[in-house]
Amino acid sequence: MDATPSRIDELAGRAGAWLAPRQATFAPSRRPARSPKLFEQGVPPLAAPAESPSTSSTRTSGRHAESTHRTPLLDGQTLPAAALGLSGTGPGRHTAAVVADRFDRFTWRDTCAQSAGLRELAEELGERHGHAAAPDLLADVFLAAYKAGPRVREHAEMVPSRLVNHQIVTALLESADFAELRRETAGDPYAAAMAVLAQAGAVRGLLERSRPEQQRADRADRARQAAEDAANAVSEALRSAAEEAGEDGTVAAEAADAVRQAVEAAEAAEAEAERAAEGAAQALAAAAPGLRTGARNAAAKAAGAVREEAALLRAWGVGAGELERMPFGRRALLAERLRTGRLARWAELIGRFRQMAGGERARKVENATGELVGVTLGDDLSRVIPSELAHLGLPELRAVFAVRYAAGELMLYDSRGEQATGRGAIIACVDTSHSMYEAGPGGITREAWSKACALALLDQARHAGRDFVGILFSAADRLRVFRFPAGEPAGIDRVLDFAETFLGGGTSYQAPLSAAGELLAEEFDDAARGRGDIVMITDDDCGVTEAWMRRWNEAKRRLDFRVFGVVVGAPRVGAAGSALEALCDNLRCVEDFTDVHAAADLFRVI
Repeated sequence: MDATPSRIDELAGRAGAWLAPRQATFAPSRRPARSPKLFEQGVPPLAAPAESPSTSSTRTSGRHAESTHRTPLLDGQTLPAAALGLSGTGPGRHTAAVVADRFDRFTWRDTCAQSAGLRELAEELGERHGHAAAPDLLADVFLAAYKAGPRVREHAEMVPSRLVNHQIVTALLESADFAELRRETAGDPYAAAMAVLAQAGAVRGLLERSRPEQQRADRADRARQAAEDAANAVSEALRSAAEEAGEDGTVAAEAADAVRQAVEAAEAAEAEAERAAEGAAQALAAAAPGLRTGARNAAAKAAGAVREEAALLRAWGVGAGELERMPFGRRALLAERLRTGRLARWAELIGRFRQMAGGERARKVENATGELVGVTLGDDLSRVIPSELAHLGLPELRAVFAVRYAAGELMLYDSRGEQATGRGAIIACVDTSHSMYEAGPGGITREAWSKACALALLDQARHAGRDFVGILFSAADRLRVFRFPAGEPAGIDRVLDFAETFLGGGTSYQAPLSAAGELLAEEFDDAARGRGDIVMITDDDCGVTEAWMRRWNEAKRRLDFRVFGVVVGAPRVGAAGSALEALCDNLRCVEDFTDVHAAADLFRVI
């Protein structure tokens, strides 16, 4: 382009036509006035206020050394906002699809700092697989699960390189499975993190399948950035022209040519950015059905994983309040232990037993305040019906009342209510001999049945304010005692230790029952509490000596405790005339527990 004199108003008009929607107008004057917006962007004014003739003359003569060809800048000329250092993309665009405040972002960063799994996943997707947008996608999926009311930004608010993320997150939030998932994860950073990790495989697949679309989106992003850089170049060219402007508003032809070239480059970059954005949008629209399907599958998988873990925690008696107070790392270790523990496969059975016990916290007994069910005969004056009491008002009938009272033939209200039973400790003696490895009812191991019953008894004791003791036994020399005092929290780690301990070996009744009797005697002597309950859970028959049996019966009379027997998978052990049948006041087989109604009375009377 030749360096002939040019009118800067024509050049500015060309730039203004190119960026008409993003323009800024200056006030009419001989030279453009200083604009506050101009100063905010750090751009020198196109002309300074009037200066003294000597100063202006000196500056003008210095610039005329470069070129004596000037053209005036017309008053009121409209200049493009890009020339003022403003963004060429209008309102700021975002890399995050889910709207989040600084507290949400802090929660995400803090969760990542505590979760090695999240950090490793972000590193794998971002560095090893070359998905630069992957960290933002993980953050969006986390916040979509964590926030109570997640809101996705409009399509136009996103930078092109994150439109694939936007499509995936939008599809997730439209999924019914994800809505169900959020019932477990909303407000819970740990659960939201687990939801992200549960979708890791699906996210990898989505990113791999959308790689061509992501590459086109990245090209569109680079084109957009190039257009912004070109707009900034126009701004710099006009800035230079303004700095070189003389007092009369003229600039050198070389500066005018630089502005023209910058405008032409910006026009080309803008056109390229529009073509790239259109191509990326078409590619994403074509891929959208596949992304939606993949997102729904990911949501379904995550919902299943989170439901399973929540059910696992509930089965083991870990409440929501305890989880909220539990540090992230400890909660992760606990969940891993529950998933991989010896009894993880039977968590549903354990939960069913605990629910069954929860529905039968008390025993229905006669002679307790409760629902009236009829009229009976007796001598309880507190329940005498009014017509009987009327006899006392007639002197001639008082003798009749006395005779009937002495004979226990007064008419009384008959009622049935709830009354707590035992007051002492509940002691579960659980057989852990080798035979407990065998399958019991329903193909479930006998050990799982016995531990589920014992954990339900633990819950029963906790709710009744009674001590609980778990005695694991096998051979006479193999015994382990777990104590859970009523006044102390039953830590989940100790509960798991009790449930997962297995001794192996043979079977001996005398050792665990003697230990249980000694514990009840200690409780009776220290706290004057009797009426404890011992539950013997076993799958094997074992004899006891006559001398031991005499001592056992004497202790039972003195301490007033009851003995319940539960036979697991071997009905012959509880047959008439067996040692277990002689030891127990109440004996049943574990098959009874497959019927809730048949099993309910055990947890009602303990």
